[in-house]
Amino acid sequence: MTTTSRGTTTTGTTTTTSREIRLAARPVGEPAPGNFVLATTGVPEPGEGEILVRNTWMSVDPYMRGRMNEGHSFIAPFEIGAPLEGAAIGEVIASRAASVPVGATVSHFLGWREYAVLDAGAATVVDTSLAPPEAYLGPLGTTGLSAYVALTRTAPVRPGDVVFVSAAAGAVGSVAGQLARKLGASRVIGSAGGPLKTEKLIDAFGFDAAVDHRRGRLAEQLDRAAPGGIDVYLDSVAGDHLEAAIGAMREDGRIAMVGAISTYNATEPVPGPHNLFEAAAKEVTLRGMVISRHLDLFPEWITKAVPWLADGTLRTETTVVEGIERAPDAFLGVLRGANTGKMLVRLGETR
Repeated sequence: MTTTSRGTTTTGTTTTTSREIRLAARPVGEPAPGNFVLATTGVPEPGEGEILVRNTWMSVDPYMRGRMNEGHSFIAPFEIGAPLEGAAIGEVIASRAASVPVGATVSHFLGWREYAVLDAGAATVVDTSLAPPEAYLGPLGTTGLSAYVALTRTAPVRPGDVVFVSAAAGAVGSVAGQLARKLGASRVIGSAGGPLKTEKLIDAFGFDAAVDHRRGRLAEQLDRAAPGGIDVYLDSVAGDHLEAAIGAMREDGRIAMVGAISTYNATEPVPGPHNLFEAAAKEVTLRGMVISRHLDLFPEWITKAVPWLADGTLRTETTVVEGIERAPDAFLGVLRGANTGKMLVRLGETR
């Protein structure tokens, strides 16, 4: 990762600069530090209706890998030479919008930088008396909402169901496994990489069984964990996980296709599951999910999740990396499975 800079801009009577991470080049295959550049830039004074936010936390998420490629999918690609974007939490330090006062803690989408100027309508004031600020990037953010949407709307869990969750030690999966239980699942199985993570699924997150995808023979492991088959699968991996889940599906099963991290760095077309017709024979529903189309469920999810976090019946973990300059390392770590729970970057002092 290289470093660049450009001139500062005066904000009021104080000259403010901000460091940010820009996309230096589009990766081919797995991203590397050279695909990023750390730059120093001036921070403009907020205009009418705008706020200036000092970011304190930012999120790195697997879907961002797709935005590093050319071509539009469900979200526009990052631009070369421009700062990356993503969910962030920060404190408003200047405001020209009556709706968002100075001192408020807000969530917004201009992460990957230490300071952000944005329209007040693009920020959401969060209540830090309910949970710490960083929780609004994890269980109270789109991470938690993704688990909720997947298991209530996309592939609804019914009482007595057997549920299988891939990437179960990650941000979405660890919440989803616990949520499945709350929705009435009779058995919850998770997939993770390595014995430390599989043990944590059972000991910390309350899964009934765990399969270690690093040991191979995923279908055989899943058959042992769910000898009678599964009813619901939350897919964040695709590839061999999706194939194994289709093979284990009972009739009328449901699959929520939330992500496909095993394919994100592929340089050639990725073959589909060889047993896809089994899904047809079993009348299985495979349904994709893009979280931005389900934000209407946010209030409902927050109402449920806050008391669960408070009473400890929803357990979460974070993996924290310090400093904007290490944000690329955190992102690369997520793609390699280095995190347990939510991967966050702490950008400055938090209250």
